[in-house]
Amino acid sequence: MKFRNKYKVTTNSDHKQLVFDNVLDRHFEVTQPNQAYVGDITDLWTQEGWLYLAVVVDPVFQEGRWLEWSLKQERVQWRHYQTRYEARQDVLNYITMFYNRHRLHSYLGYKSPNQYEAERVTLKKVA
Repeated sequence: MKFRNKYKVTTNSDHKQLVFDNVLDRHFEVTQPNQAYVGDITDLWTQEGWLYLAVVVDPVFQEGRWLEWSLKQERVQWRHYQTRYEARQDVLNYITMFYNRHRLHSYLGYKSPNQYEAERVTLKKVA
């Protein structure tokens, strides 16, 4: 009896493309913005098939994992999308109209990401 692998390896490391250094080495405590960026990917099921959402964020704002978790728990968990377009529009609306503008984050001092960023830019101008 032969068992199938639980996952399929999709990374091809045998290439001559530029490979960037792993400057974080899995230590995600970055103290200044624009020093490093991290990415994550998640999938959403639609009746047309899978839709993949890739997120690239500055770890200073710690939004990557939280956005994915928040998106799945607060927005898409009980939704049944008919098309990828419908899912894409719903996720875009959630991120731009609610998550970034209104959702308060304890790690941002109970401010929304937009409010936190605006205050940070203002303080930078004053300094």
